Amino acid sequence: MQNLIQFVKQRRKQLGLTQQDLAERAGVGLRFVRDLEQGKETLRMDKVNEVLALFGHELAPVSSKELNDV
Repeated sequence: MQNLIQFVKQRRKQLGLTQQDLAERAGVGLRFVRDLEQGKETLRMDKVNEVLALFGHELAPVSSKELNDV
């Protein structure tokens, strides 16, 4: 989850977007963007993908072995 949080924050800032800008462009609420960037444990995957789509990415499975190797 931490990688997702860092990725979204970093890309948003690189593009010079506020949280409000990102929410509007992704078609999600400002509260959702705030929850995402603060690491809320329960988020709707479809909405996460709407945000990631702005950066040319989407959620994908990662093997737990890969996570343990990091």
